[in-house]
Amino acid sequence: MSVLDGGVRTAHMVASVLLGRPDEGMREAWPLLARSVATLPFGEVRNRLTAFLVHVAATSQTALEAHHAAVLGPGRSRRFRLASHSPGDAAGRQEALHRFEDAFRTAGFGLSGEEPADHLAAVCELSARGAVEPAVQLLREHRAGLAELRGELEEEGSPYAHIVAAVQATIPPAGPRATPGALRRAEPVHRLVTPYGEPARFTTR
Repeated sequence: MSVLDGGVRTAHMVASVLLGRPDEGMREAWPLLARSVATLPFGEVRNRLTAFLVHVAATSQTALEAHHAAVLGPGRSRRFRLASHSPGDAAGRQEALHRFEDAFRTAGFGLSGEEPADHLAAVCELSARGAVEPAVQLLREHRAGLAELRGELEEEGSPYAHIVAAVQATIPPAGPRATPGALRRAEPVHRLVTPYGEPARFTTR
């Protein structure tokens, strides 16, 4: 999918919702999310998002909420903040955060309040609102951080690795300046994380 492809915006919309806290709207939104994913071209993005939706359909609400709290709850969601993966000192990470905040301001959007601007869910929401190119550019700049995050989730056996891998697959290939190590980490992983649980519900923003 190219950056201008509407499929990128759709994929990011679904990813943003799936990263949200499970609540009463999740079951109702599941069919719409599944239909949206079904419109995507066959490939890594569609496969990964489908895998997470299958996990949701096979997982109890209690288990979904517990796992979400363990992965994205207080004290854990920081690793989904892309600026926190930026190399350098605190000043460098703060500068990176400002880049995310500026992207929202330039696009004319305010933050929902649930996540900071550099949170993966917020960046995907920025794209879903229509600012696809700025969002994708931010994701490209933090390609290595996404790879690091996905690696952590895969080691934990978390189905959320599927969502991160789907987002990675929407990013254009790295340019010649990318380091071999970063490229290896950013290569799509086709091994699926084994779902552990049982159905649920998503909330739209």
